[in-house]
Amino acid sequence: MSSNFKLNKISWLTLVLVFYCFSGISQGDTSSIKAQFALGINSPSSGGFITGFEANSINFPSINLGVQYMFKPQLGGKLDFGFNRFSNVNNTPEFKVNYSRINAQLVYNASQIISFSNKIGTFVHAGPGFSMIKPLGNYSQNKTAFLNAMAGIEIHYGISDKLSIYMDTSYILGFAKDFNPISDGFGSFNGNLLTITIGASISLSGCYYCEQND
Repeated sequence: MSSNFKLNKISWLTLVLVFYCFSGISQGDTSSIKAQFALGINSPSSGGFITGFEANSINFPSINLGVQYMFKPQLGGKLDFGFNRFSNVNNTPEFKVNYSRINAQLVYNASQIISFSNKIGTFVHAGPGFSMIKPLGNYSQNKTAFLNAMAGIEIHYGISDKLSIYMDTSYILGFAKDFNPISDGFGSFNGNLLTITIGASISLSGCYYCEQND
């Protein structure tokens, strides 16, 4: 069993455990616990590839799954897992890369500062994490993993007290070393990643907008 497989398995198990822990306390909690999922696109930095390898500037899909807990009206935290795939542009060596990550982030409710209506909420998030890179095809042996720091902003539109749809724009900064030897970098990636996703946020306890309207 590969180390990346083990890390992916641990990431999923951690998310499930946190989800159930939050669900178990939700009945008596007045703060909002939210389950989030989103789908979108990604754009990897060109400096993350060795010479001769280049990815499309826009790639699909990016998938984000997470659990968020606002322990104060303006401050909270979340644990989320992301999966991204990107591939080569035409006339360059053929490759595909699976980019997975898990991040623990602080969340700030900026709705009182940035507000367009009482149905729109703005949340800023940032925190450290771990990235796992798995090339596919001919370069599947060139796996790598490294620490990251992620930051982003979410714009939510409330459908009901329990449900909102949102758009998230995030940037993931990778703290990876240069490929050594160079051959280990064929088809792999050690750079930064921009993601834009659209998804749904479901409140599991309390009222989604109770915090920002207090």
